[in-house]
Amino acid sequence: MVIASIDVQDGRVVQLKQGAELVLHRDNAAELAEEFDRYGEVAVIDLDAAMGKGSNLEMIKLLLRKAECRVGGGIRNTEQAKELVSLGARKIILGSSVFRNPDKKGAGIAGGEFAVNVPFLEAMVKKIGKERIIVAVDAKSFAERGGEKNYGIVVDGWKTPTGLDLIETAKTVEPYASELLFTCVDREGTMTGIDLEPVKKLREAVSCGITAAGGVSTLEEIESLAALDCDVQLGMALYTGKISLADAFTASLNWKKGTPALPVIAQSPDGQVLMTGFADKEAVAETFKRGNLCFHSRSRDKLWMKGESSGNTLSLRRLRADCDRDAILAIVEPAGPVCHTGDWSCFGTNRRYTWEYLQSVIAERFRNPTPGSYTATLDDELVREKVMEEAEEVCTAKTHDEIVWESADLLYFTTALITRSGVNVGEVLDELDRRHKK
Repeated sequence: MVIASIDVQDGRVVQLKQGAELVLHRDNAAELAEEFDRYGEVAVIDLDAAMGKGSNLEMIKLLLRKAECRVGGGIRNTEQAKELVSLGARKIILGSSVFRNPDKKGAGIAGGEFAVNVPFLEAMVKKIGKERIIVAVDAKSFAERGGEKNYGIVVDGWKTPTGLDLIETAKTVEPYASELLFTCVDREGTMTGIDLEPVKKLREAVSCGITAAGGVSTLEEIESLAALDCDVQLGMALYTGKISLADAFTASLNWKKGTPALPVIAQSPDGQVLMTGFADKEAVAETFKRGNLCFHSRSRDKLWMKGESSGNTLSLRRLRADCDRDAILAIVEPAGPVCHTGDWSCFGTNRRYTWEYLQSVIAERFRNPTPGSYTATLDDELVREKVMEEAEEVCTAKTHDEIVWESADLLYFTTALITRSGVNVGEVLDELDRRHKK
């Protein structure tokens, strides 16, 4: 997987060299998050919080509504982590607090200020679950012993060495994390190429997921990391245009199993499987370029775009690789029936009547009213009156069938109301999900 980084400082997106020197900044964080989300998860890092200089939580809340995000920077307690998960963070990145010795705080390195804070990690696992935890093992190289480089963990925005060995520390934290984020601090922001040596050592030492960052500047490096079964996080090379996310996504896939094409599963945003096909590198590139899902026809040995004849295209929302990087999940918006038989899905099922579909029908009636359409007559005042009327009827309904009937009316009018107000049903579902996770 390719992960684009959005580092936030003073309310702006920034890229820093070696964690200190400002190289560039952007003021379009929301737009970046939406774009980056097409290719993989987005790593949102609050640099101010990490350095103890404030917080960018309000901006992060916005980004969590725009993309699938993993969030880090200054997360020092379980309540912070739980709140971010409730707001929609897929994973939480833990850094400096993992390495503060809970028994000897402030005693200095020699006196034992730094050690893996196992009680902190245990509390995090209990609060949000191991599957949501990423531990950042950021490291710098130091004096060589016997001709071999050693790498030590650094914290506090990479300013403070801990004296903790990278590999031994990684082994210690692995039981509490689904993934490690390794940043090669020596190369971070330099675009001089990642140091693969510590990545290889990490891969040999742990079995959990690894995402590598720091200095990556070529597609060949991404391929090398993928061959090591590692994901890659991109920053400077992405923002300067040296690497495109489309090319990086393709390079990160596993094309080495003897087939030029990988299976693709097309899924609607509400989770319904629509069809399967195959995509080679050209088809993946064209999918990103056209914004519609493309495939490689094995029978005709040619590129084809779904819907190029019928008009029933599959508009791309995002692509995701599976855990082995040899299959692709495409989240798409179908323009019409997907199967050549006229069925909504190639698996012989009709379109599921979801809340999202109901809203799409209502929105279309508002946009393009047809003669006799009751929905089109629902102005703001009338629809609010109907919501209150139907809510009362739900409360007074007695039988099973009455409750079903009146609830359907209430849901219809409520959906019309929120649609008129510019609210998407997904936002309501996200809020329910947030409450469930609190």
